[in-house]
Amino acid sequence: MSTDTNADTDTDDAGGHCSTPDSDGEVAEEIAIVSFERKLPVAEEIRAELADDYESIEILEYHGDVFAEHWGEYDCFVGLMASGIAMRKTAGLLDDKWDDPAVVVIDEELTWAIPLTGGHHGANQVAHDLSKLGAVPAMTTASEAAGKQGIESKAKALDAHVINGDSTVATNLAVLNDDLDVVERLDGPRAVLVGDDVTVMKRNDDGVVLGTGTVSGVRKAQVIEAWRAALDDLDLDVSDVEFVATATRKEGEEGLYEAAQEVGLGVVLFEKETLLEHEGPTPSRAKELIGWPGIAEASAIAGGRDHELLREKERFDDAVTVAVGR
Repeated sequence: MSTDTNADTDTDDAGGHCSTPDSDGEVAEEIAIVSFERKLPVAEEIRAELADDYESIEILEYHGDVFAEHWGEYDCFVGLMASGIAMRKTAGLLDDKWDDPAVVVIDEELTWAIPLTGGHHGANQVAHDLSKLGAVPAMTTASEAAGKQGIESKAKALDAHVINGDSTVATNLAVLNDDLDVVERLDGPRAVLVGDDVTVMKRNDDGVVLGTGTVSGVRKAQVIEAWRAALDDLDLDVSDVEFVATATRKEGEEGLYEAAQEVGLGVVLFEKETLLEHEGPTPSRAKELIGWPGIAEASAIAGGRDHELLREKERFDDAVTVAVGR
């Protein structure tokens, strides 16, 4: 199984540093926009645009100790100010990348959104979302700068979180060097002994998986409409979905990836051998013609926590086939 998607808050329940930090999801949910008084209207514009994407967005008026007073209360600070100001005021507060909030700065003209710290722990995500306002996200983390998916992004695509955060130095270097692609899945009960250069991810909420097959050249709108129709039949919506599952032979299908990005889901690709092990109940001509099982059902079953099929495949608009697994 591999992940490939265009898709970070870190908490410690004890309030202190953990020797094997848990990333707790690699997403920012609670944001504070720090703004000078004269820029408050722009801060309100930012909040209005991003409101639907985050649990809470508060606006704090800038003063010399504003970051220190609220450090640890938010997953990410968005500084509506010069980067030098935010750097000087937060540098002395930084302790550990798994515990510190992310910091992003954006200029008053909404031209640049620059992650300063916590790129893989919320800042890149927020900077990307600020592009909705026209800002260019200036990401400098090595994997993103090279156009590759860091291990934290892979975890997000799988709706999972990294258990042993220290390992990501090695695994992200492997991503950068094209030495890491496939994410292995292990079903338990099982005990696993790993080294310092093995990143362990644990899935988050118990959601469903959208097994999806598409025709070549499928449009984004067709895919989204098909997903929603399949979910509506189960009284579910996109918020109940962990990720989209498909086959490696669908890698690079633009309409599929654009649809996943539009609704905020990651895409997981399964190899042929894995899909054959989780073949669905509905016959497929693809197996007769090219040896592949039906992609939608097999990928939904393979991706689900319990390897169960909730909804058999259905073809929509002669372009998209969707099955739902858990």
